[in-house]
Amino acid sequence: MNSTVCPSIILDDPLCFSRPHYPFYHTSNPRLLNGIPDHLLTLASPVVAYWGLSFFFHCLDISTWKWLDKYRIHESEEVKSKNLVTKTQVIWAVLFQQAVQTALGLIVLEDESHNLVNHPRELRRLAVVLEPLLSRVLARDVASATLVEATEWAYWWGIPSLQFFAAMFIIDTWQYFLHRWMHVNKFLYKHFHSWHHRLYVPYAFGSLYNHPVEGFLLDTLGALLAETLTLMNTRQAMVLFSFSSLKTVDDHCGYNLPWDPLQMMSGNNADYHDIHHQVGGIKANFAQPFFIHWDTFLGTRMTRAELQNRKKKST
Repeated sequence: MNSTVCPSIILDDPLCFSRPHYPFYHTSNPRLLNGIPDHLLTLASPVVAYWGLSFFFHCLDISTWKWLDKYRIHESEEVKSKNLVTKTQVIWAVLFQQAVQTALGLIVLEDESHNLVNHPRELRRLAVVLEPLLSRVLARDVASATLVEATEWAYWWGIPSLQFFAAMFIIDTWQYFLHRWMHVNKFLYKHFHSWHHRLYVPYAFGSLYNHPVEGFLLDTLGALLAETLTLMNTRQAMVLFSFSSLKTVDDHCGYNLPWDPLQMMSGNNADYHDIHHQVGGIKANFAQPFFIHWDTFLGTRMTRAELQNRKKKST
């Protein structure tokens, strides 16, 4: 029996969903890369993503291409004159934070290569849950005819997408309130968060330049919390951690690029976060790294025009 013939009365039949329609991203290999366990690849991928995208923006920074000038948020000389920390110090601090993240990951993440998922069995279990739900909103014959397709879509696309967006929401929520607290509390700002604001003019590989305590609480613990609460497997965590790293680097890149997909996905982009690094916007735009809903709902959102008006009034 193939996956397209699976009447509800035999959903528990082991032959049901015996040949599911696997999506393009599926692989039955126990390891994505031969010789490297997935949990180690999950720890390495965000580091590679971070420095890979940072190198790209660094190449733009040191280039002499005039066409880039209209996309730069700040002049190159501002980085040298206004930032209060050297690039060498930034690199060492970022490497230390990534070492802490990796060490924690070695403790928390497990090698799942020996525990491969039985997809036909999990599809059958999901079908048992979906069948009564479909029967309530569709005619019985229609529900029976669409059960397989609905189950496979929910299993391969619906649930993973929901997990991913839920994880993004958890990271945003964790970082917004902790980030805002570090600005409101003078002790926390002076001893911890002020490190990050030594970069008055952000640049890509400085996006994780934090005090080690803040780096652990804000980034490492937030990502781990999101991965745990959404019940992600190791390969899903790999995508989440890598994407978060790419987005964080892009938010600090110093360029307002209209064709950058990471800047197009939401209003929380390099220009938005740059406002937070300026004197007039330091008590605004706390949201990071994905969306701006918390700033919008709680009245801490500031636009570039509002920042410019504030500067004019102060002069």
